[in-house]
Amino acid sequence: MSTETGPAVDARPRSHRIVPGPKGLPFLGSLPQFGKDPLAFFGRLRSYGTMVSWRFGPNRCVFIADPECVGELLTETERTFDQPALGIAFRTVMGNGVVVARGTDWRRKRSLVQPSVRPRQVRSYASTMAGSAVELADSWSDGDRVDVKREMAALTQRIAVRTIFGVDTAADAEAMGRAMDVAQLEIGKEFAGLGAILPDWVPTPGRARIKKAAAVIDAEVARVVARHRDGGDERPDLLSRLLTAVDGAGARLTDQEIRDETVTLYIGGHETTSSTLVWAWYLLAREPRVRAALAEELDRVLGDREPGFEDYAQLTYTQSVVKETLRLYPTIWLVTGVAKEGARIGGVPMPRGTRVWSSQWVTHRDARWFPEPEEFRPERWDPETGDDVPEYAWFPFGGGPRVCLGTRFAMVEAVLVLAVLARRFELVVDPGVVSPVPSLTLQPDREVMATVRRR
Repeated sequence: MSTETGPAVDARPRSHRIVPGPKGLPFLGSLPQFGKDPLAFFGRLRSYGTMVSWRFGPNRCVFIADPECVGELLTETERTFDQPALGIAFRTVMGNGVVVARGTDWRRKRSLVQPSVRPRQVRSYASTMAGSAVELADSWSDGDRVDVKREMAALTQRIAVRTIFGVDTAADAEAMGRAMDVAQLEIGKEFAGLGAILPDWVPTPGRARIKKAAAVIDAEVARVVARHRDGGDERPDLLSRLLTAVDGAGARLTDQEIRDETVTLYIGGHETTSSTLVWAWYLLAREPRVRAALAEELDRVLGDREPGFEDYAQLTYTQSVVKETLRLYPTIWLVTGVAKEGARIGGVPMPRGTRVWSSQWVTHRDARWFPEPEEFRPERWDPETGDDVPEYAWFPFGGGPRVCLGTRFAMVEAVLVLAVLARRFELVVDPGVVSPVPSLTLQPDREVMATVRRR
């Protein structure tokens, strides 16, 4: 079984061909249907085939759902595929950080940011992750009613400001958190609506809100950066490592670059993990068998103590719970690239300018790779007895040269937080279906209320 990204897959011609998808409307193409429900729309495209043509506004697009083709798209990014020009709302928040940058600029920034999230550095953040979760666990009592979305968001915010900024006040977390909530909402609205094809100069109420939120984010980051520089002492947090990082030419990141990379790390360390934990609790509440298996491992590995980084490798079932959650509710729900001259997917030429799309939501729920795809079965990730999952059938963190730099950070954080809380408690989530809303990340469509029960 393979669950890790790896070298480029064989790009020799195979039996792939592009089939026509929905006809769409003049100029708009299938944008209205996409905007109404992107996840359902991608599912509809999959019903046409594994390589489907469609139009996003005036843009020529191809949707792919075969893991080998997904692997080619991901591994060929930077060589025969470009990052797309994302909407003004996204760029206003993210700036030109490592997620957005291209070519030489991207390679330079990746080399400067990557050392901050290497395994040795993640190990040093593990105690903060677990300690923050312990504080939350200590505040819960048997019978408490909690809003799981709010609790997980507040927890991952605290972890983010402690590990990234090296600060430890509620105000630091709350100001950034409120602005990020607005930003995520507006990015999702623009991406799935007419804002996706409107010129940048067209003013809209949503764009005004995103600028206001970005101004708050800018001010908060600038304040913390100034505090770090005034302090002069070496700190172990991510921001301090960015401030002292030097590229091959001896240059450091500019103030604007520091701001962009800090926001990128914050979103990766807070938004994605928060969403994953909410979906994990939602799924666990509906599957007593999985809850029992998780509790057995936590009792066996941890006993009466709290987890640390050294326990991560032993918590294999807990890791499988997180992986299966990311399969069913991937926080990043699509990847896309723009074909350069000579681009091919599955042996099929992609004309220059074609926008190629793939969705984790669709591929992760394909019965060809995941038997009973709608079922929550962490056992499918068992390294000895699990399903034989093809490479790039599961790609919640992307893959190839632009694989998410925070993959290790996010996995360790989610596993340790879940271990701390699930060792002590079960969350009995209220009945009712919670549906995913695709915005910047895949978020629940409503509050997720639960009753805390001590184990």
